[in-house]
Amino acid sequence: MHKSILIDTCFLIKLLDDTDPLHQNAKDYFRHHVQQNNTLWISTITIAEFCVRGSFEDIPFRNLRVLPFNVDHAVVAGKFMEIVFRQKATISAPRAIIPNDCKLFSQASFESIDCFLTCDGPAESMYKIIKAETNPKFDYHNIKIPLSEYLGELGL
Repeated sequence: MHKSILIDTCFLIKLLDDTDPLHQNAKDYFRHHVQQNNTLWISTITIAEFCVRGSFEDIPFRNLRVLPFNVDHAVVAGKFMEIVFRQKATISAPRAIIPNDCKLFSQASFESIDCFLTCDGPAESMYKIIKAETNPKFDYHNIKIPLSEYLGELGL
């Protein structure tokens, strides 16, 4: 079954840094989804975040489709953040901002993407808050879980 996957900056960094402890996991997930002919999406938000310290030329665009952030995504992001701000008492900033993770979640939900692929723990807590009140239409997969374990394969 064909799936669509949205990767985030954390995943991209792990994929491109062969010294990172999660590099092999990221590589395994990436290879698996390419071999399964799943559509791998990268948001313009992720590209912007990555380019803070990484090089645009290093992004494996040959295997990725670019997803621009648009007005429809912004509306969903606002709704998601309203839920997070209301539910999460630990947010205390002088002005409320919408974190990029929530913007990425809005894209995944609005575009009916099947899976958000990351290793970002704080984003997972935000996802759980949103999921408790809505149906975000995508699953959250953390690459800290090796692909073989995620797929239920025995390491024999």
